[in-house]
Amino acid sequence: MPAPDQVVEHDRLTRLGLDPTAVAALLDRAERDVVRGRIPSCQLAVAKHGEVAVTATFGNAADDHRYLVFSVTKALVASAVWVLLGDGVLTPETPAADLVPEFGSGGKERVTVEHLLTHTAGFPRAPMLPTEGATSQGRRERFAGWRLDWEPGSRTEYHPVSAHWVLAELIEQASGTDYRRFVAQRVLAPLGLRRLRLGVPPEEQGDVRDVALVAQEMPEGAEVPEVATDDQLLLYNRPEVRAVGVPGAGAVSTASDVALLYQAFLRNEQRVWDPEVLADATTHVRNTHVDPFTRVPANRTLGLVVAGDDGRADLREFGTASGPRAFGASGLGGQIAWADPDSGLSFCYLTDGLTDLVRAFLRSTRLSTLAAECNTF
Repeated sequence: MPAPDQVVEHDRLTRLGLDPTAVAALLDRAERDVVRGRIPSCQLAVAKHGEVAVTATFGNAADDHRYLVFSVTKALVASAVWVLLGDGVLTPETPAADLVPEFGSGGKERVTVEHLLTHTAGFPRAPMLPTEGATSQGRRERFAGWRLDWEPGSRTEYHPVSAHWVLAELIEQASGTDYRRFVAQRVLAPLGLRRLRLGVPPEEQGDVRDVALVAQEMPEGAEVPEVATDDQLLLYNRPEVRAVGVPGAGAVSTASDVALLYQAFLRNEQRVWDPEVLADATTHVRNTHVDPFTRVPANRTLGLVVAGDDGRADLREFGTASGPRAFGASGLGGQIAWADPDSGLSFCYLTDGLTDLVRAFLRSTRLSTLAAECNTF
C-alpha cells in the first residue's frame, strides 16, 4: 500500500496535469548518470501553472544548492534587454555603437541589438577576461580592439560570451544602472526569484556547487566546436569570477528558479515585460542561418531558440515530445531550460559535471523528451 506522502504527491501531480509514471522515468534517467559516476550531482525541476511541480537533486548535493547555469544565463540577460525594449530606450535595430562609441570601429558600427541576441554579430571569439568585463571601463577598452570575423547578419556562429558583454554594457548605458543590479531589480525581484542571481559576492557563494571536468571518451567521428578551454571553465569556480556575473555564462541558480523564470515567460502575470515585446521574443524567429554544429537552421529569436515544426527539434535540445512553439536555451555541460506554450510546462536541468558537448547534448535532449512526456493536458 502506498505511503500517505506518496498518495499526496501522486494526487498533486495528477491535479497539475502530470503523469506520475512519466515523472518517475524522468527522475530515473537523471539519477542514472550520478549512479554510474558520470557526474558528481544534478538537479532538475518541472513547473506548470506558475508553480514547481517536481524538483529533485541527485548525488552529493542538496536541494538548496545552486549551480552555475552557464549559457542558460543568456536568456536571463536577454529578458533584461526585453524590459528596455518595452521601455522604448532600445530597439532590435539599435546599433550598439550608438550607446557605446568604443564599439564603433572596424565594421562593428553595423552590429545591432538583434545581431547580438541572435548570434549573428560576427565576433564569436572576441576576448574578454571576467576581471576586464567587471567594469564599464574595462569592457569599453576591450571593445575598441575587437575586430569582425564576418559581416553582421550574414551567418550564425555561437558567441559563447562576447556578444553578451556588449549587451551588458548596453543595459548599463540605456538604463543608467549596473547591469547586474538592473537584472535583479527589473526581472528577478518582481518575480520573487531569490535563488537566481547574476553576480554573487564571495560571502554568499557557500551554497554554489563547484564545477568538475568529467573526462569521457568522445564518440567516434564526433566533430565538436571548442566553446571554452578547460582552464576557462574552471575559472568559474573562483569566487572573484562568480562575483563578476559574466553576462553570457555566469549566473547561479537552483533548477526551480530557472523553471519559474520560464513560467514567467509563459504567463507574465507580474507584467515584467511589455506583452508585445515578450510575444516577439518568444515566437519571432529572426535567425534561420544553418548552425555549423547542429547543421540545422538555428531558429533563434531575440535571445532564445524555438523548437520549430521541421522535425529537427531534437537537434535544438528540445527532444522529440515538445510542441513546435517550445522555446529555451541550453548551457555548457548539459544545462537545459525551456518552456512549451502548448503544454504550459517548463523544465530545467543543471549539473556540476561538465563533459564533452556531444554527450551533454545527447543527455539534455533525452531528458527534454522525458520531461515533455510528463504532461497529460
